[in-house]
Amino acid sequence: MLALARSSASAAALAGAGVEVERGDLDDLDTLRTAATSCDGVIHLAFKHDVAFGAGDFAAAAAADRRALDAMGDALAGSDRPLVIASGLLGLAPGRVATEDDGRDVDPGLDAPGPRARLVTAERVLRLAERGVRSSVVRLPPDCHGEGDHGFVPRLIGIARQRGLAGYLGHGSNRWPFVHRLDAARLFCLAAETAPAGSVLHAIGEEGVAIRDLAEVMGRHLGVPAGSVADADASGHFGFLGAFIGLDSPASAQRTRSLLGWEPAGVGMLEDLNKGHYFNEETAHAGADGDVR
Repeated sequence: MLALARSSASAAALAGAGVEVERGDLDDLDTLRTAATSCDGVIHLAFKHDVAFGAGDFAAAAAADRRALDAMGDALAGSDRPLVIASGLLGLAPGRVATEDDGRDVDPGLDAPGPRARLVTAERVLRLAERGVRSSVVRLPPDCHGEGDHGFVPRLIGIARQRGLAGYLGHGSNRWPFVHRLDAARLFCLAAETAPAGSVLHAIGEEGVAIRDLAEVMGRHLGVPAGSVADADASGHFGFLGAFIGLDSPASAQRTRSLLGWEPAGVGMLEDLNKGHYFNEETAHAGADGDVR
């Protein structure tokens, strides 16, 4: 197994797990082409979250992702080898349960604003099936939870700790889907091994958990109240998450389960929160610096 590492710490962790390491990042297109050519397939999980969310330039992050995938797609063309990429689910079909059919109404040759840019990238990858690449897209919820999580939930915990309020918008009845990170990892492996070319897959363990329920568990563990934040104060309170915290975005994985025989086995999001590991010092740091990976 060969893995790309952009930092010495990541390289050391990978080497310690017995993985061969290639140093570089998404801008090293020659490295990506060479590595893709030499491997039996590619699982692409990287995205410039620091650029998209930290610097607020989602377009630049999406463009870098697209260039990297174009390079690896060219390297795999005609090989029938797998190229599996991660994409997102949040906001895909607001107010109803999203399915694997949603999000396909984009032109892969045109740019799209904001997070929809990732749908364009995903569609470009799916079209690689026409060039002899066994391409598939695994759509992820806003957080793949479990120990070591650096996603949206630790960020919300950090905000609640800093603000003294575990917040939600309105009544907090809007829902986010979730999956345990180990279940998501198994799905990526299944996709690389057996997913048909051009497959859209949903890594969903729970169709939707109310944000108010999340906030109440966070508040109880942090010793702060849970309560509603006015819509007008969303960005001031939640930062970049203010654009997402009010979305009602449940999602289904019924077709994915049927196609690949994938069955999530991990605990649910609320049960995972109640284990307590989300509230240690590492999570506090992730929430403070906004690290979303």
